[in-house]
Amino acid sequence: MNASHTRRRLLAGLVAAATLPMLQGCFPVVATGFGAGAMMISDRRSSGTYVEDEGIEWKASSRMSEHFGTINHINATSYNRNVLLTGEVQNESVRAEAERLVAGIENVRGIINELTIGPASSVSARANDSLITSNVKARFVDGNRFSANHVKVITEANVVFLMGLVTRKEADAATEIARTSQGVKKVVRVFDYISDEEAHRLDTPLGEKPKQQ
Repeated sequence: MNASHTRRRLLAGLVAAATLPMLQGCFPVVATGFGAGAMMISDRRSSGTYVEDEGIEWKASSRMSEHFGTINHINATSYNRNVLLTGEVQNESVRAEAERLVAGIENVRGIINELTIGPASSVSARANDSLITSNVKARFVDGNRFSANHVKVITEANVVFLMGLVTRKEADAATEIARTSQGVKKVVRVFDYISDEEAHRLDTPLGEKPKQQ
């Protein structure tokens, strides 16, 4: 059995093991967890951090629902244990409380609070944001200037947020593509920057020696 196949089995198992205790037998989400294993193979985060990010998002979503119901629209996206909060809330008190609740989640390293005060966005507005996200991701692939798997795209009220472990060159390319995509009002970079050498090391398949530059 080669190293690549072994890693696939290991990562899929890690996701399943971390997800099952939280899901209480929900098969559709378990299936999604197994699918996430494939995504982990090309992700620059460690398998442990990937699983932690999934857990942070699940816990954050649960806490937002329990404390604020559906009146406030709050999304929490975790990447490399940094949590981006986006959406709309009723007032500054809710905005601060949402950040406090997320800060209390285990493994959270930092919080970027981009919640705005105002009425919750409409279904059509959210559908448009999803369309923008899909379009930006597709243009990443078409542009072929970096691996699209290395940049996470979140859109809220036509504002695109970019997350990932990237080099400065990759960040600039992703920002340019997102900024020039249809419907995008603004681009906010929420990257963790790494050197070219670190990117090369992280992109080297498990079991292979990094090539000399």
